[in-house]
Amino acid sequence: MTNLVERNLDRFSRLNRTYYQDLHRIHRLLVPEGSRILQVGCGNGDLLASLQPHVGVGIETNPALAAAAQERHQDLKIYQLEAGIISQQALNNPGTFDVIVLTNILNTLPDVQDLLQRLEAFCHERTRLVISFHNWLWQPALKAAEKAGVRQQQPPESWLTPNDVRNLLDLSGWEVLKSGHRCLLPRHIPLLTPLLNRWGSQLPLLEQLGLTHWMVARPIRQQPQQPSVSVVIPARNEAGNIAAAIDRLPPLGSSTEVIFVEGHSSDHTWDEIQRVCSTYTGPMQLRCFQQTGKGKADAVWLGFEEAKGDILIILDADLTVRPEDLPRFIEALAIGRGEFVNGCRLVYPRSDAAMPPLNTAANRTFAALFSWLLRQRLKDTLCGTKAIWKTDYENLKRGRAYFGDFDPFGDFDLLFGASKLNLKIVEVPVRYQERTYGSSNIAHVKEGLILARMCGYAARKLRFIP
Repeated sequence: MTNLVERNLDRFSRLNRTYYQDLHRIHRLLVPEGSRILQVGCGNGDLLASLQPHVGVGIETNPALAAAAQERHQDLKIYQLEAGIISQQALNNPGTFDVIVLTNILNTLPDVQDLLQRLEAFCHERTRLVISFHNWLWQPALKAAEKAGVRQQQPPESWLTPNDVRNLLDLSGWEVLKSGHRCLLPRHIPLLTPLLNRWGSQLPLLEQLGLTHWMVARPIRQQPQQPSVSVVIPARNEAGNIAAAIDRLPPLGSSTEVIFVEGHSSDHTWDEIQRVCSTYTGPMQLRCFQQTGKGKADAVWLGFEEAKGDILIILDADLTVRPEDLPRFIEALAIGRGEFVNGCRLVYPRSDAAMPPLNTAANRTFAALFSWLLRQRLKDTLCGTKAIWKTDYENLKRGRAYFGDFDPFGDFDLLFGASKLNLKIVEVPVRYQERTYGSSNIAHVKEGLILARMCGYAARKLRFIP
């Protein structure tokens, strides 16, 4: 019986190879390798195995299919269970999971809300729920495929739209972080299928017609924390701002560490940093380093590597973002409002001297583009002040090569990496000030071209995945 079920499933997998390949691609984008993964509705286990979990647990309602999946993937643990009885005890107390995957089962569940609430028992604060389900507009075609024998027969299915699923997630204690659509053509037609599925499925209006809806959510419950904080201040030709940075910086979290990273200054910035660090007698710990590489990104990575705090935050030494605004960044992380905090300079009034109109227009353009790329709202991608948990930074660093290595700023490695990890990105409005010492180190045309190149690369990696 088990072999027969497996052969039938393999047959449907071959017939619908294009669809399943596309489904695997989006899950490999959304789920980090080496995670602890629970998949409800694991079928033959192929998708779960393809995600290369550190620990992989699957749940399947069909007894013969569950047995076939366990035989097929002996490194996974497969349970035969109905969704309505899932519990820690039923799975022999496996603990919590980094990622929970629900693939094409919501439409056939008798009680979607009950399952979503049961999954809380398997969550820690950073668990991500990855859901995929088919677009109801495709239902007539899918039923026709069942009658033609090219799709597996399904039980009665619920009519679930993305808004229905969002509402059920909200009722069950989950917050949607991002969502999207995939797969305009689930059959292989040379040239046309890759064109439509990779490129057409991500275009406005057309994407609403994709066969696959997907969402990523996180548990809403968050416990307030009292973290330690490391403030990294990259400084090049900023001698006149060093003392003011420390004088104006309030203590943050349970303890505050300030790390200056000086980068090949032509003024006396390094001497001033050493003077301030040696004479400081306040409650914060001050440390300083000189970078051997070039660029702000190199300075930030050096500071992050040396940092000891639970939270890492960047403060540009030009002080155009006020040090007095940093507590709001730390609070947003500590109480769980966000997991990556980006400063936003485009809310409150600012002078043309602080940000000329042409710069403002460029900032708004890149923000709109990044919001589309990352599927999370951003109003100001170019603000240098950003905060992240150090544990998330370590995970981000391991995956940095996915986006290449040509970001001289560090801001976009952080934003792209945070999106790839499915972190919740929030923005804290700041009052942007005109600098009072020195001049900008930005080469607008050259760096604008680099930004455009980075956006094109990110589009291929986050939106138009091959």
